[in-house]
Amino acid sequence: MKNAKNYKAKGVKWDLSDLFCGPNDPRISKSARRCLRRADDFEKKYKNAVSGGKLSAARLSEMLKELAAISESAAKIYCYAQLFHSSNTDDPAAGALLQYAREQYADIHGYLLFFDIEWVKTPEKKAQALMADSKLSPYRHFLKTKRVYKSHILSGKEEKIIMEKSVTGSSAFKRLFDELLADMRFEVKAGGKTEKLNETQILSLLYNPDRKVRQSAARALTKGLGENSKTLSFIFNTLVADHWLDDRMRAYENPMSSRNLSNEVDGKLVESLLEACEEGYGIVSRYYRFKKKILGLKTFADYDRYAPVASVRGKIGYGEARKIILRSLKRFSPEMERVARTFFTNNWIDAECRTGKYGGAFSHSTVPSVHPYILMNYQGTPRDVMTLAHELGHGIHQFLSRKNGYFHCNATLITSETASVFSEMLVFQELKRECSEKDRLALLCGKLEESFATIFRQTVMTRFEQSFHSARREEGELTPERVSGLWMDANRAMFGNSVTLTPDYGLWWMYIPHFIHSPFYCYSYSFGEILVLSLYEEYTRRGNDFVSGYMDLLSSGGNDSPEALIRKTGVDINTPGFWRKGVGFLEELLEEALSLA
Repeated sequence: MKNAKNYKAKGVKWDLSDLFCGPNDPRISKSARRCLRRADDFEKKYKNAVSGGKLSAARLSEMLKELAAISESAAKIYCYAQLFHSSNTDDPAAGALLQYAREQYADIHGYLLFFDIEWVKTPEKKAQALMADSKLSPYRHFLKTKRVYKSHILSGKEEKIIMEKSVTGSSAFKRLFDELLADMRFEVKAGGKTEKLNETQILSLLYNPDRKVRQSAARALTKGLGENSKTLSFIFNTLVADHWLDDRMRAYENPMSSRNLSNEVDGKLVESLLEACEEGYGIVSRYYRFKKKILGLKTFADYDRYAPVASVRGKIGYGEARKIILRSLKRFSPEMERVARTFFTNNWIDAECRTGKYGGAFSHSTVPSVHPYILMNYQGTPRDVMTLAHELGHGIHQFLSRKNGYFHCNATLITSETASVFSEMLVFQELKRECSEKDRLALLCGKLEESFATIFRQTVMTRFEQSFHSARREEGELTPERVSGLWMDANRAMFGNSVTLTPDYGLWWMYIPHFIHSPFYCYSYSFGEILVLSLYEEYTRRGNDFVSGYMDLLSSGGNDSPEALIRKTGVDINTPGFWRKGVGFLEELLEEALSLA
């Protein structure tokens, strides 16, 4: 593959002007003031209208239309502040804007909280009659899902206090984590010179073919985290304790209950998924023993996991990555390719790796009246191509689902991760078709490792979170050493004796943002990847007949339950052995890789 000069995506920055023109745009404060007035008027106009018992479907429809409009206007400000801050984390003005947006958002929603409280307390018979009315069909699933929180919602005053206090409480600790990680520099010696790298850059060195570079990067990462371990540990402990406090107040059965409710899945289904993944840990051990052999290593350490095998591709230019992805998507659906192309041509992607930028990757849906934005740190590796494909999968899903309106534009985490991972699968299959026999082993190993990271590692992280939350509740604040012990235990369960986990690896829980921002998010990745393996099998069996159902799934956003939406593709996740079937696909990939070695 030819290397393009711009393999680091130099100058590829997003244009946020479809939201606001800049942090000093006077429309931001003007819009915030207008939202606040509208929210105040909304409360005065509708408070007690739902609980009064005389609300008609027409009146409720009018009410929900206003609620959506106010909520979207408030969200637009908050989304802009989040995006601007994520690309300028070292700018105090960006931090100030984010804090302003959070405070305004809390104030605005303080006036709107009464609706949720009154709606969940509406008698079941009355609520069912209202939801059955055709005038409320655009809002039916939103109204239905709100009612599942009936046992967990507090009084209006209590909810308002929690929302307002979170701005200087949990939200402040999350911002501290983001800015601390963004400011960290990891000193590493590579190529005869010493460099200070950010998180994204240091993690990328773990994929370097030179073992000394990988080892040096691992030590540098650990050293940087260790120097900040006291602060990071305190942030984690505080947010886990905050989660516990919230669970107690809202009477959630366990730490994962609130996440399962928001994902609209039963806890038993999630546990069956996790158990199926754990039963597949043997595939991971078998693969790493194989990798140790082909790399010719006496010991296989944690920093060797991502070492390239066989033929190593050169750097892949950003422009070439774009071509690969668009070609892959077009083969599946011209509509998907058309939407993805819009992200590139309209500057909705920030891919340049630079100082002061958030180190991860995401696609932010923003609001239905605008469009999604994608952030990543492109450095020209095959893995970066897959990351870009992953986030574009999210972006396409978010773009197509805007038509469902504010309440239904966002799918649950598990269906949104399905869209992103399916996009990766399309790119993998395209590369597999194009690559030479010489490159095939490296491609297969790369796919296996990505699947391990998406399925099994996410299961490990979920089990780690469960143990962390449980220990924090039973023992009080945990030391960094205690948390590291939980982390190592969860990882050993997956690796067995196939990987030597060094003491350095014990601190690597400290940089994972999902634990901070989205507790128990991680199993959504496992769910999405295994589901995609089944969906792709369905696609290979049915061809174009499958495409319309899949595109319907993407376009539906969150207007129905995940189970109902997935059924549009002809797949039933409640089929006995469904999850184990997906894990079996990885065994086939491993056998193919073994046959090439």
